[in-house]
Amino acid sequence: MSAGEALALVVNPTSGKGRGRAYGDRARAVLTAAGLDVRFIVGRDADDAAKQARVALDDNAAALVVTGGDGMVSLGLQLVAGTGTPLGVIPAGTGNDVARFLGLPLRDPEAAARIVAAGRTGAFDLGRISGPGSLTPRWFGTVMACGLDSKVNERANRMRRPRGSSRYVLALLAELGPFRAIPFALDTDGTHAELNGMLVAVGNGPSYGGGMRICPQADVHDGRFQITVVDEVTKPTLLRIFPGVYSGRHVKHPKVRVQHAAEVALSSAPGQTVSIWADGEWAGVLPARIETVPGALLAYVPAP
Repeated sequence: MSAGEALALVVNPTSGKGRGRAYGDRARAVLTAAGLDVRFIVGRDADDAAKQARVALDDNAAALVVTGGDGMVSLGLQLVAGTGTPLGVIPAGTGNDVARFLGLPLRDPEAAARIVAAGRTGAFDLGRISGPGSLTPRWFGTVMACGLDSKVNERANRMRRPRGSSRYVLALLAELGPFRAIPFALDTDGTHAELNGMLVAVGNGPSYGGGMRICPQADVHDGRFQITVVDEVTKPTLLRIFPGVYSGRHVKHPKVRVQHAAEVALSSAPGQTVSIWADGEWAGVLPARIETVPGALLAYVPAP
C-alpha cells in the first residue's frame, strides 16, 4: 500500500469472543499511522459485512483487509479472488489456517497490520467449488472436506467451548458414534474410483481446524490439490489414526490414501445428502466439481 491509498478493513466483532473488534481497532491504528486511508467496516453479520465491503471495493478501495478467523477470510476470498485486488488478514479467530500458510503472526494484530502497510504481496493458488449442490462458485484457501469431518465441523461451529483445536477433538468424539461410512465416487484428472470412506479432504493448503494437517503435502504454489481419503475403518482404528493428523503422519496408515490432482469431481450415492465444508464454512452439498486456480489470490505477506 502507498500513503493516501484507501483500503477496506472489515471486522467480525464476534471472532475470538470479541477479540476480532479489539484486534480491528489495533490494526486500524497502525494502518492509519502509516498514512493509509482506512474505511473501517463492522458488519452486523457476515452478509452485511460482505455487502459493505463490496460497496467499498466498488468505490475504488485498493485492498481488502479482514479481521477474524477463516470464516472472515472466506468472506474476503469470495470478493477478491481472481481480481488482482490484494487481501490482508489480521488473524483473530480459532483456526486461522489461511493465516498459517501465509506466514502471518497469529496473536499480534499490530505486526499483521504492519505487513499490510509494507505492501509486499505474494500470489497463491485457490480452490473453486462448483456444481448443482454447491454455492456456485465458492472459493477456498485451505481444505474442502466432506464426510465425518463435515459432521465434526458442523458440531464444532455450534459449540461455544473450548477454544482452539480441542473443540474439534470433542466434536469428533461426539460424532464418531453414530457415523457410518459414505459411498463416494471420486474422479481425479481422468481416474475414477468408487469407495466407502470416512472422509474425503481436498487440500489447497495443508491444514484445517487450527493446524490439523489433514493434507500435509498440499502446496499453495503447485497448481494441484492433495486429496486425502480415509477408507472405511472401525472406530477404534480411526481413533488410532486421528492423533497423527497434527503432524501429518496419518497419511502413512494403510487405510489412508493420498492423491494429487488439479481437478476433482466428487459425488455420493443418489438420494444421500452429504454436506461439504470449505475454510470451516458450509459450502453446499455433493455432487461438486473442485478445481485449482493457480495464482488466484494476491495476499499481503511478510518479508522473507
